[in-house]
Amino acid sequence: MVNYKFLTPGKIVILLQGRFAGKKAIIVKTFDGSRERQFGHALVAGIERAPLKVTKGMSEKKVLKRSKCKPFVKFVNLRHVMPTRYQVDIDVKSVVKAADMGPDAKTSRKDIKKGLKDLFNKRYLAKPGSNAGIKFFYEKLRF
Repeated sequence: MVNYKFLTPGKIVILLQGRFAGKKAIIVKTFDGSRERQFGHALVAGIERAPLKVTKGMSEKKVLKRSKCKPFVKFVNLRHVMPTRYQVDIDVKSVVKAADMGPDAKTSRKDIKKGLKDLFNKRYLAKPGSNAGIKFFYEKLRF
């Protein structure tokens, strides 16, 4: 198996293949291989639909509506991700666990996505602080 030491939990990556190609995601956990997936892969959580731009003149109700994002969770082949230089401090591991993503999981994918949506929205509305990765993660990728 190929060992990607730089793909650590919390690293922001851009997905290159599949339905979410071109979307940003955060690595939750990496795997060297398993019985189901015999290749290096990672569990990622990302944003399917980025929040819209917010200005000072908007009402609080409008700000809350425009700052919602739609998350996704999936296993991805490590060859199908492009790492970025950014690292984030969002604690995604508390919501997404690798054991919960299997076919015989106790919690459904829908529940995991609800928890991720709350986590991502809460972090977006908080100030980004000195972490440039947060600002990069929530912006729509322009290409």
